[in-house]
Amino acid sequence: MTFESRRYDAIVLGSGQAGNPLAAALAAAGKTVAVIESTHVGGTCINDGCTPTKTMVASARVAYLARRGVDFGVRTGPIGLDLGRVRERKRAMVQKSRGSNQKRLETTAGIDLIFGAGSFVDPHTVRVAPNDLSSERDLTSELIFINTGLRNQPPDVQGLSGVPCLDNVSIMELDEVPDHLLVLGGGYVGVEFSQMFRRFGSRVTIVQKSQQLLTREDQDIAEEVRKILIEDGIEVLLSASVEQVSQRADGQIQMNVRQDSGPCTLTGSHLLLAAGRTPNTGRLNLKAAGIDADEHGAIKVDDRLETTAPGIYALGDVKGGPAFTHISYDDFRIVRGNLLEGKQLSKAGRMLPYTVFIDPELGRIGLTEAEARKQGLKIKVAKMPMSSVARALEMDESRGVMKMIVDADTELILGAAILGVYGGETASLIQIAMMGKLPYTALRDGIFSHPTLAESLNNLLQKFV
Repeated sequence: MTFESRRYDAIVLGSGQAGNPLAAALAAAGKTVAVIESTHVGGTCINDGCTPTKTMVASARVAYLARRGVDFGVRTGPIGLDLGRVRERKRAMVQKSRGSNQKRLETTAGIDLIFGAGSFVDPHTVRVAPNDLSSERDLTSELIFINTGLRNQPPDVQGLSGVPCLDNVSIMELDEVPDHLLVLGGGYVGVEFSQMFRRFGSRVTIVQKSQQLLTREDQDIAEEVRKILIEDGIEVLLSASVEQVSQRADGQIQMNVRQDSGPCTLTGSHLLLAAGRTPNTGRLNLKAAGIDADEHGAIKVDDRLETTAPGIYALGDVKGGPAFTHISYDDFRIVRGNLLEGKQLSKAGRMLPYTVFIDPELGRIGLTEAEARKQGLKIKVAKMPMSSVARALEMDESRGVMKMIVDADTELILGAAILGVYGGETASLIQIAMMGKLPYTALRDGIFSHPTLAESLNNLLQKFV
């Protein structure tokens, strides 16, 4: 039975980093908007991703620097960790961000925020089951936007369903530091949490199925990341397939692993699943609306982010591809520009910057060397260790490497990887040069303040091979 059926100018399913600003922009244009959110306002970034993890990464770095005080001539006493306090700091940051986003939606004229689960009845109707268990209601609109994000998907491993596991959300709710954390997966989530909990005091082992960590990166960059993690005391197993997981009588988690060198058995106190996420589309009843999805459940869209159903758009992680907050926000800009401002914007060919928040950071923009060579481009590659950067040496933060790929004919920058202190910021500087279509020589010959990390580009760009 349904009630309170209502017609809106637009319906937004999910209140993530594309859905929220889009709802506000539509309302500012005089449209009535229903925002349907199943759990918390703000999406993955605010609740489970960027905001909480980077808050905890900051705590982990303070612990790391405190232990290194003697390296800087600073005397410190015994270093201890209050994980409960770290968790409360994280919770406070999340609540502040979530609360401000929710208040903005609730107080914006023209927006109705409804907490519940939505599913399609037809291409123009969404049925909402409210979280307060009140009766379902049907909402109709000619414009519908899907911004429901991703959820964790446990890997298919024998015995895993019978073992207590952590994911990227539950691990941030621990009140005690794990004695030995087993991390299944060596992608961005896996390496960030591995280093974080190693700095909190855990013994950490990463089990990675692939031949390298961070499989999107060039092999040489991934190898430098591996060296840094090993230097931090993290055990890294590559080309390691998990055959079975079980829990012993003493509560310890046992993992049977096979590598090229043969089988081995790992035992740990906690297991973090850091491999596999899937789009939140299972409950949407996409077929009823004529929306096509791929074999993984990701919604198919064109370059304007419209699905196979006219008038229905998918934004953010739910459409597959790179799962980054800034990409979700750019999706919002594209849809706003096309629908409200009469523009002809497209996601085709847009830049993809991102940062892996290990320490030192890995800042990335553009093509990797492997991608450029696969495309048959004529390239030059410049590479320099951070130990050659004056500012990094002065900060005693000389781990890592800088790498840039340029077109040998046009001298335009194609991509860069900056694994070093504040690597994300330096990569952003390079991105600005790429956006302005500057030749690499403009950075090579530019005058930068001394001593800054930006100044390192002068030297890097004289080291082509």
